[in-house]
Amino acid sequence: MTHPQPDPGSSTTGALLARGPLDDLHTRLDTELSGGARAWLDQALAEAAAHPGTHGPVSVWELRLAEAGRRCGTAYADAARVLILRAARADPAALGRVYAQGTASERRAVLHALPHLVPGPDALPLVEDALRTNDTSLLAAAVGPYAARHLDVHGWRHAVLKCLFTGVPVEAVAGLADRARGDAELARMLADYAAERSAAGRPVPEDLHRVLALTESAPPPTSHSPDVPHGKES
Repeated sequence: MTHPQPDPGSSTTGALLARGPLDDLHTRLDTELSGGARAWLDQALAEAAAHPGTHGPVSVWELRLAEAGRRCGTAYADAARVLILRAARADPAALGRVYAQGTASERRAVLHALPHLVPGPDALPLVEDALRTNDTSLLAAAVGPYAARHLDVHGWRHAVLKCLFTGVPVEAVAGLADRARGDAELARMLADYAAERSAAGRPVPEDLHRVLALTESAPPPTSHSPDVPHGKES
């Protein structure tokens, strides 16, 4: 039995690509792609693994990224691209090149791949660029686990507000409950935005109330009291 086809721009797809193990994603594609698409993906992954990194002006695996939509269909192209990027062991420089030169869908795949391929904050400029756009599919991809780990508090708060401004569901924001908990400044920003909307006679997004409720949650207790030294007493 096959699963419903995902919408490549949806937050559910973002969770599948960015938060689930990529081996599970590959298994799912094996069961859902047609025989021709599956054979194409297997070949593309083998080429990327055999010739990773950069070779000439454009690597073979970069050409395969451009073909993924036509070969696998738009519903599975993002997933195929993420798997190709992993097989190619794309580093931040290669990811930056693909992002700069690629289409919106290729940029989205790069953003989904970041938590799997870049352990540190080196690729934050790509997230920050996506957060400056009004492309909702890019915004949803940009606020995944990589942003949750590496965006500073100022950038993360504004990313949440940008989702509310543009109608991106806040369920796309990875780590939302943990990062919003007890955040008085985010609560103030949300209240100001709600007041502006109300004053203009415009509805306040339901997602705003959801995030505001999260900010009212108490931070988790620390493992030790601040006035007790950490570690063993001598």
